[in-house]
Amino acid sequence: MKILLFVLLQLTCISLTAQQSATPKNVFIITTDGMRWQEIFNGADEKILTDIDFVKDTALTREMYWAASPEERRKKLMPFLWSTIASKGQLHGNRTYHNKVSVSNPYKISYPGYNELLTGYADPFVVTNKSNKNKNENLLEYLNRQDAYRNNVAAFCSWNVFPYILNEERSNIPVNSGYEPMEEDTETSAIINRVQDSVYSKAATRYDQLTFLHAKEYITNHHPKVMLLGLGETDEFGHKGEYDNYLQQANNVDKMIAELWYLVQTDPFYKNNTLFIITTDHGRGSRPAKWYSHSMLTRGAGETWLAMIGPGIKPLGEMKSNTQIWQKQIAATVAELLHQDFEANHPVAAAFQLPDTVHDRQKTIISLGWSLDFLFSSEGIMLCIIFFLLVKLFKKKRSLQLQQ
Repeated sequence: MKILLFVLLQLTCISLTAQQSATPKNVFIITTDGMRWQEIFNGADEKILTDIDFVKDTALTREMYWAASPEERRKKLMPFLWSTIASKGQLHGNRTYHNKVSVSNPYKISYPGYNELLTGYADPFVVTNKSNKNKNENLLEYLNRQDAYRNNVAAFCSWNVFPYILNEERSNIPVNSGYEPMEEDTETSAIINRVQDSVYSKAATRYDQLTFLHAKEYITNHHPKVMLLGLGETDEFGHKGEYDNYLQQANNVDKMIAELWYLVQTDPFYKNNTLFIITTDHGRGSRPAKWYSHSMLTRGAGETWLAMIGPGIKPLGEMKSNTQIWQKQIAATVAELLHQDFEANHPVAAAFQLPDTVHDRQKTIISLGWSLDFLFSSEGIMLCIIFFLLVKLFKKKRSLQLQQ
């Protein structure tokens, strides 16, 4: 009898431990701006790789990133993604299998994309990339208001518009972005600041490596429970049409994520209780000749991807089900994994159903970007009127051009 009770007690302890480990306490949301799903799942594109308009040294770049099969190419490009995450996590968005991840905002540029991702709301009035304070509350500030996460949330981003996207002033989330120095009283931070200050030409997007080093130093010293790491150079090289540098930066991003995962798994504070959500803000052109472009008129610019690893994420690897995930669903999904109910000053899209198998045909929310409720609201009617007037103005302008 004593042996039976002992065995039952042991099984109960194992069960409780398993349940606890399935609930993450910390989350890192990692984005790499404008990274196409095509390279994530297929590796380097041969048509672009051999185009001298986009690649300086086609032979060398081919040697670095080309292989016979998509599986080999993608592992050459992003080895951590296709080893550790593919074996212990999930990758969504390979449209070869009709497994889709998409933005639902119509603009397919960065500010609207990050707004949708972090607020769970594809606000039709977030239209441009201008540095306007975001009126929409985001997941990070919601978590920062909860007892379990208060003053344990931070953001480190390469693009200097993030303080506005996250509305740092309202949300009280510390956001380090652009070439902003890090106010840490450590020798390492002082060195990073000096290197950063020595950059001769400071653009709107800081070098990702500097962003990563700042974030890593902050993690080591403060152990935030929630962090946004927003990397931006993949988009910068994309806009420049430099496919070789775009591939190299994707490879660098993979190395940074690997280094961060190693840091997390070797720190008792984070080990086995931390979730990584890795994604992008928008896609790029699906045609080789337009791979560098993204806008509401660019085919493929709304096609994205999502990688996840950590407690609560079944190790299914590459998803091959015919399903649809919308970018606006990610915020509520992250909150749900943390056992939180994300609420904001705007509608929040429901979480997507986490799959049980690789071919799981989960129920998904069908979205046209805006719901019927919005279309019949005062804001929706106003937007329709503005759109109608713009169409009339365009037709009038076109008519005058034809008359001339």
